[in-house]
Amino acid sequence: MFQLGKTIVSEEIIENDFVCNLSACKGTCCVDGEAGAPLEEEELKILMDIYPKVKPYLTKEGIEAIEDQGLFITSEGEYETPLIPSNDSCVYINYDEKGIAQCGIEEAYNQGDIAWKKPISCHLYPVRVKDYSEFAAVNYHKWEICDDACTLGKELQVPVYKFVKQALIRKFGEDWYDELEKVAEKMKR
Repeated sequence: MFQLGKTIVSEEIIENDFVCNLSACKGTCCVDGEAGAPLEEEELKILMDIYPKVKPYLTKEGIEAIEDQGLFITSEGEYETPLIPSNDSCVYINYDEKGIAQCGIEEAYNQGDIAWKKPISCHLYPVRVKDYSEFAAVNYHKWEICDDACTLGKELQVPVYKFVKQALIRKFGEDWYDELEKVAEKMKR
């Protein structure tokens, strides 16, 4: 672990490789799991504002679950995306023509309908950030459903922190990321 500003960062985000391999995993991270994606408080208003433009990109089951549960839920004092009761998938999921799960929010973004890519926790994955009163912990989350992503990352020689570069910049800023790169360079020597 090392400190960057008000973050404590796990060296695993530098030491491990990762590149999503959707053709292998089919977007399982949006389908499997025990809970929805973590949401930051400021993201709740964004979800409320963009939902009418995102709704056309969602499944019928996702829309029904949102109408029943709301755009977000609270679990153990934390905000998260709701799940579709019949299959525990994220309510914001959709599927492409190959049956690969994709984010309906991100698809609305890709189509130019909204200016917000998706929740930061999803954008950062496989990096997880846990906020504490004095600092934020930045960790690598290893999940067996992402083994193909680890293999592809190793083949392409893309460390986790480079794979999620844009998300890390979105969360912590360009200066923070530049400092992270300096630490990574020192670790390689």
